[in-house]
Amino acid sequence: MNDEHEKITISWDDIEKTEAHVAQPAAASGKTYGKIEQPGNTGSADSLQQGSLLLKGWFYLGAAGLAGGFLAWLLCEPSFVDGYGERGWGNYLITPLVITFISLGLGIAESFVERAWSKLWIRAIIAIALGLVLGFIFHLVANAVYSLLIGLIIELGAIPETLYKNPVFWLMRATSWAVFGVAGGVVFGIVSKSGKKVLFGMLGGALGAFVGGLFFDPISILFEGAEASRAIGFSIVGGSTGVAIGLVESALKDRWLYVSGGPLAGKEFVLYQDRVTLGKSNACTIYLFKDPAILDQHATIENRGGKSLLTAHGPLTVGGSMLQSQQQHMLRSGDTLQIGRYTFNYAEKQRAGQ
Repeated sequence: MNDEHEKITISWDDIEKTEAHVAQPAAASGKTYGKIEQPGNTGSADSLQQGSLLLKGWFYLGAAGLAGGFLAWLLCEPSFVDGYGERGWGNYLITPLVITFISLGLGIAESFVERAWSKLWIRAIIAIALGLVLGFIFHLVANAVYSLLIGLIIELGAIPETLYKNPVFWLMRATSWAVFGVAGGVVFGIVSKSGKKVLFGMLGGALGAFVGGLFFDPISILFEGAEASRAIGFSIVGGSTGVAIGLVESALKDRWLYVSGGPLAGKEFVLYQDRVTLGKSNACTIYLFKDPAILDQHATIENRGGKSLLTAHGPLTVGGSMLQSQQQHMLRSGDTLQIGRYTFNYAEKQRAGQ
């Protein structure tokens, strides 16, 4: 009897060849979409954070805010007059329009990424209207805070002519700018019809605008000109506001769906509302495009005491089990949900006592 055991060795090349062979029938059937799978992924909250950078909330909100701040400066700068003499319309409108354009960018960013075009136009109209109103209101409030703080540091001995070189003055400007940074966050939440998103937006907007205001005067000193300072400063305000809102939203989320397969692979949907709808209708909370097999409203997820109850309105699978119309499933962190071409990983933060 031979005691030697023959060893079978499997290399990575063998695995890749097998995967390619299995994938051929699917590829031959038509267009395929992205899929993000991570080794050893158990569906935990910490394991579902990778994916396309372009689909990260902090990235696309930051890009949208930066574009809004820069476009507002580009529009107003030709009519902006430096000094204390004659003033152009740009002097009066630049801050309200910066707020409006940042609000517009933040308001439509998610719809743009999700390709929900009809929803985008509705949000754009709401964002512009709210941005203009809040822009002027928060501009007045920010100016009042700014004047109060400047008067205070001058009384304490600061020299008015050299204020822009004083780090304490930088903090004063940052504090006042944080006031109108709140406006963008308010619009961000209102267009999404979420009170919690309004609160997250206000916090992120204040933090982001504070950062932008903090760098405004150092940029002016570096470039030796107010024009460059305004261009870069307002862009930073918009960008940092968007980034901060995205980071705050991610840090404070409770329940969310991470798209691990399909056209939006890498996107994360935070479940704010008590009732979230998924389907190919633009009216759905989560719009699922490019799949004729998906119903206008294919599924709903309802918040039941901090837990998520999934109701199927069309065929779908959860953890490999098929659900038919009107069947329900209480989602647990780590569940995988398949609707047509889309694969979602559900996750929720652990609560005390769980």
